[in-house]
Parts: sequence; C-alpha cells; structure tokens
Amino acid sequence: MSVKARFGVGRGKALALAALVAIVASTVTTTEFAVAEEGSGDRNPSDHWGVITRNTIGSPVADLRNGPFGSFGVQGSAARPPYGRGSLGIEVADDSTSLAPPSEKVDFGNEVDFFGDPVLGLEKLGFHVFQTGENIAYGGAENMPNIRFEIDANLNTLPADNYTTMTWVPDAAPVTNRWSGFLDATSTGYWYFSGAEGAATGCTQATECTFAEAKAALNDGGDAPVIHTAAVGKGRDHMWIGAVDGLRINRHIYDFEADGVRTRPAR
Repeated sequence: MSVKARFGVGRGKALALAALVAIVASTVTTTEFAVAEEGSGDRNPSDHWGVITRNTIGSPVADLRNGPFGSFGVQGSAARPPYGRGSLGIEVADDSTSLAPPSEKVDFGNEVDFFGDPVLGLEKLGFHVFQTGENIAYGGAENMPNIRFEIDANLNTLPADNYTTMTWVPDAAPVTNRWSGFLDATSTGYWYFSGAEGAATGCTQATECTFAEAKAALNDGGDAPVIHTAAVGKGRDHMWIGAVDGLRINRHIYDFEADGVRTRPAR
C-alpha cells in the first residue's frame, strides 16, 4: 500500500512534512539549551533575587546595571564586568555627622532557593568587585561589600535561638578603579556571626574567624545548621559606591545583569 493510499498524503507532501518536523525539533532543542544556559531551568531563577527589604536601612541602592566599564584609561578584562555586560551596583551612605540619620544598609539576595540548605555544605564562595580609591578614603582598605547568610546555627548552647547572620568581610581589594579577579571567601578575609552566636562560637568582628574555623564552630554535634537566605550586602558602617559580579556559591556562579540574575555552572 502506498503512503498516499494509507494516509492521504502524497510523497512530496510527506517529505515536506518530515522536513518541517525536523526543523521544529531542532528549534525546540536549541531553545531548551539556551534556557538552561541562562539559568531559568536551574535551581535559582532570577525572579527570586532582589533587595531583601527586611535588611534595608535608609535609602541605599542595590541595582542591576550595565557596567561599570573602565575607569578611564583602563583596558582589557579589568575594564568590564567578568560575566556578561552587567553587575550589581551598590551605593550606601554613612553617618558623617551627629545630626545625620543612621548609616545605611542593604542586602541584595535570595530568600527562597537556599532555604533549608546545609551551612556545612558550603565549600566554594566569593565574588569579583569594582572597588574605588574613594571607597578606601571613606573607610579604609577593608571598606568592602560582604557575603551574608542568614542561618539557623542550631547550636547546642543556644537551643532557643534560631537566627544569626554569618558574614564574610573581604581583605582589601587587590586593585582599584577596575574589576578585580575572583576574591575567594573560603581562604581570604574573615567570617563572624551576629548576636549571641558570635560570642558562643568565638567568631565576632573583634575575634575574627577563618571560613574553616567558622564552620567548625557550628559543627558542635547537634542538629546541622541550615541556611535561611543568601545575599551580597553593605553597611552599616562607611560610605561605599561600587559594584559586584560573579557571586559564587558552590557549583553555581550568579551573573548579575541589567535584565536579571543568570545562573552559570562554575568551572
């Protein structure tokens, strides 16, 4: 029996239909790949990232933007964001006079996708920063943005306390007025916990801990500590105007772009 007799379609039309199906299949495959590359099929869709309103004081800025490119005279890879064309621009003011309002604070983060993840499972952390000489003049070489995790430390010594902020304070940026390389939060700078957890673990702003020491202090034999939120933030201390890009959390890099946050696999 011929194809035409069985299906009511001539040979020429059948071949054309087969070609159309192949084109559609190819288009679908390409689209799915592009979506996966942009991260919308990954664990952290961009619409879960934004300013954490609970942790915002004053009128700071944490804005997804293009650039910065430069500064003037800077060329090559240091003159552009490390991923894509955009970054997270951050602007906070300080309390420069006794009559001024309290110093500003802002966290740009994700309150959904990291919830319940194990703190002790954090292995790779860090970001790239655009630091300026002016920022150093405002607050010194360590006047830098931070990585912050709101967590339940689950310490045996504080059974009723289920909240602290685990904060990374970077060392001074290796360059100014241009993009830095990757700043590794697991091997540089220091970590501390807010509130009673700081005193209980010995990891405070006055008694700095390495990343390994902070994790060891949480591993006290009780329930495992879990993450509430993850964020990049600044304040409350000194004025800072700059940008961050390429936030790494374990196997993912979060690429801040003007149109959203894209998830990239870390290599």
